[in-house]
Amino acid sequence: MTSEPRNEGPGAPPSLSTATKAWAAISLQTFGGPAGQIAVMQRSLVDEHRWISQQRFLFALSYCTLLPGPEAQQLATYIGWLLHGLRGALIAGTLFVIPGVVTMLALSAVYVTAGDTTFVESLFLGLAPAVIAIVVHALIRIGRRSLTHPGWVAIAVAAFVAITAFGVPFPLVVLAAALAGWSLGRRHPEIAEANAIDDSAPAPQASSRRTALLLTLGIPLWLAPVGIAAVVFGRDSIVVDEGLFFSGSALITFGGAYAVLAFVAQQAVAHYGWLTTTDMVRGLALAETTPGPLIMVVQFVAFVGAFRHAGDANPWAIAIAASLVTSWVTFAPSFLFIAVGAPYVERLQHLTGLRSALAGVTAAVVGVIASLALYFALHTLFADLTRHTWGLTRIDVPVLSSVHGWVAAIAVIGFVLVLRGWGVLRILGVCAVLGLTVGLVAGAV
Repeated sequence: MTSEPRNEGPGAPPSLSTATKAWAAISLQTFGGPAGQIAVMQRSLVDEHRWISQQRFLFALSYCTLLPGPEAQQLATYIGWLLHGLRGALIAGTLFVIPGVVTMLALSAVYVTAGDTTFVESLFLGLAPAVIAIVVHALIRIGRRSLTHPGWVAIAVAAFVAITAFGVPFPLVVLAAALAGWSLGRRHPEIAEANAIDDSAPAPQASSRRTALLLTLGIPLWLAPVGIAAVVFGRDSIVVDEGLFFSGSALITFGGAYAVLAFVAQQAVAHYGWLTTTDMVRGLALAETTPGPLIMVVQFVAFVGAFRHAGDANPWAIAIAASLVTSWVTFAPSFLFIAVGAPYVERLQHLTGLRSALAGVTAAVVGVIASLALYFALHTLFADLTRHTWGLTRIDVPVLSSVHGWVAAIAVIGFVLVLRGWGVLRILGVCAVLGLTVGLVAGAV
């Protein structure tokens, strides 16, 4: 965002209908991952409409970075709650994801029916290496902002090694990083103070009765689609398995979509076998091209996995049901986190130990994203990998002679474009054209 924050306070609060129109307009511009989505809201809500002050916007963003789930969607939900209460939160958060859900559903359907055609193969020949460049750039950007102390660097390296070499589950990495961050903050109090949130706005009043009511209603509503799927399709249906898996994933997605994708890829590909590594990379490429949170890639994972493992059931019915159930269980907790937690979260700024623990998690996220970047790079750039095992460690080493030359060249071009400040859609567009040219003209598919 290039414009300077306004010094004057926010203007008059909008009517609910006016705000709804603004949220609808914002939802159609949410390309480019969390950074781009936050920038769109900044420009619309703070600079143009002045419905919320710059300070309050940044403080709300700070809230959302502390929570699991897509921080941009949670930010929209929080500001909607701030402007119009629970109704505003539901409208803002829902509109934020609807375009992405609809678009990803359509793209997933196209993928399972035409994914093996020469045209689509050529398209992904360019998109997949572009994703590598985008993920690496995200790693560099987050690392520069987060690894401001040698202790955070050590946590990031440890997380990378734990995920890459030992296959430690993502939740355990998060827990260990939180404990390490808390311990580091106790030994170096200045680290905790550096993460303090400065805000002069009064804290909303919390109500234990309201909280109990929201939890009593919200948790059953969150899990209800999984129960309905069990009744309709049977407990052994992949719709139920995916619904339960992504319900749990929604509670551990600290650090944004790039971080949790390492965990999702590890489980969906290696453990459950719902789809292949190639599918996973392509799903991320599609998610980069759609509006809405990047975590929408889980909808693609659910659709493709269910379509290919439908058993005796209609694959289209199973895939669509799995896709919608997964979207619901992924995003519903975000509404609950904001509706329940917003009145309480402001108190977190006074808990120095918690701030240090969360900073430790943020550092670990850098290591997890590095693992994801390596994972995608190895499986995209090389046709053959050799697994080396020493005790508990296992490392995949590429066979250098199996490198895909054209793919590597497009990856380099994509990274150069990233460094030149190009937007995500422009980069994907250029790389897609290069992939189509190489695949259809040079016959490299």
